[in-house]
Amino acid sequence: MLGIEFLATFISTGRPHGMGIGIGIGIGIGIGIGIGSTLDEVDRALQHRCVDVVGEGGTSLRRDYGFVEFYFNPGEQWVMSGGSIELHRLANAPELAARWGGSTGVEFSRYTAWADVREALSDVPSVPEFTVTDQGGFLEYRAEASCVSVLVVDDEEEERGYHAGHGDVWSVSLWAPVRAN
Repeated sequence: MLGIEFLATFISTGRPHGMGIGIGIGIGIGIGIGIGSTLDEVDRALQHRCVDVVGEGGTSLRRDYGFVEFYFNPGEQWVMSGGSIELHRLANAPELAARWGGSTGVEFSRYTAWADVREALSDVPSVPEFTVTDQGGFLEYRAEASCVSVLVVDDEEEERGYHAGHGDVWSVSLWAPVRAN
């Protein structure tokens, strides 16, 4: 599966599909992980090298797989509260995408143009509405329905090289919806 197809499904549903194994916040063989999944469930679904960064006082955990990150909150067990795909990291380290593609079946390019993702979104059912916000050099496309936001480089002077250029996706993030008490 191409990374652009994966992103289109992820953005529209908040749950990526089509991976060869359980990944990210998606559905894989035998196990799907997402908001509310435990750290043990993520470990069983995704067997990549990672770095764990525990927040001060043990109040949070960020698990970094290179260009994919998950965030966890403590409790009886660590529980996933969000995640992000940091596509901008691939411009300078394309080997991250090669390793990821080899084990998940999802092939990401060094750069991902937002225009290409928007075109791929036209092929998925239930394209969410976006709220667009200027983030100073970036535009945030926030899809409330799927709890996903896409950060796109909006500085016309930014060119592709060792970093993403104008019009490229910087990151795609998933957050836990706020629950009313």
